[in-house]
Amino acid sequence: MKAIQVDPQTQALDWLDAPDPTPASDEVAIDIHATAVNRADLLQRSGNYPPPQGAPPYMGLEAAGVVSKLGDGVSEWRIGDRVCTLLSGGGYAEQVAAPAALLVRIPDEWSFEQAAAIPEVFYTAYLNLFIEGGLSKGETVLIHGGASGVGTAAIQLAKRAGCRVLITAGRADKIEACIALGAESGVNYKEENFESAIRKLAPEGVDVILDIAAAEYLKPNMNLLRTGGRLVMIALLTGSNTEIDLSILMRQRLRIIGSVLRSRALEEKVDVRNRFENRFWPDLLSGVLKPVIYKSLPIQQANAAQAILGANRNIGKVILKVRK
Repeated sequence: MKAIQVDPQTQALDWLDAPDPTPASDEVAIDIHATAVNRADLLQRSGNYPPPQGAPPYMGLEAAGVVSKLGDGVSEWRIGDRVCTLLSGGGYAEQVAAPAALLVRIPDEWSFEQAAAIPEVFYTAYLNLFIEGGLSKGETVLIHGGASGVGTAAIQLAKRAGCRVLITAGRADKIEACIALGAESGVNYKEENFESAIRKLAPEGVDVILDIAAAEYLKPNMNLLRTGGRLVMIALLTGSNTEIDLSILMRQRLRIIGSVLRSRALEEKVDVRNRFENRFWPDLLSGVLKPVIYKSLPIQQANAAQAILGANRNIGKVILKVRK
């Protein structure tokens, strides 16, 4: 097969020959038709986010395609089944071996590009809003980076759950897109102080914050949480080191939660998948919820695809088409 590999000298992405994967027991091999770009891929490319032990060395945290081989012990899937799946790595390739327990059957009317835009961002949004953050109907949630892949999924899930949704984004068109998805209002963090602006929108504070910024946002995020509020951090875009006033944490009974999905045990990922499917998969099938796709590019243009995320140009997902 071929896979995208990182040039060790230039960090350029090249479409090169690679060993075909062999599915282990309880795995299947998938002929990948589409994958998607996530910010974690950019970190892995720079050497700052190595794949978990045992995962393929290539980037790519999700894929959609056709089952091509069955490992020992796999009985619930057949060669030729159309599936999408969350991956620990290996999506930027023509084939990948993946746990059968994580596969999701995709409807015939869905494109592979549509299916590839779902697993990473919708599972991440669901996990961190509802399992980690405990978001419930009637609560107010602030989603930073609302126009990102995870952000666009989180807005839709929170709105569908009966929550009030506020967002931050860095462009007017991004805020407009987020409002169209279900956000009540948004703040351009490049033009105004988001803490002051959100406080005007929610004078009593918010219940849950989904944060990608970390260090520089920690203090204002804590200030915006009402008593019993939960801050869930899923990325570290402004750094990992900062100082906080612990008395606020204690007085307001706040919870600060750090969360990742990629390195979790398979059993945990399956649990997230199952819980998401039980609650929201029917809404994806009906079209009430939709993956937001900014652009689809051939896998050979992975450099350009990642540059879009690096420059924060996207609203939603950037897809890589592996097969025509």
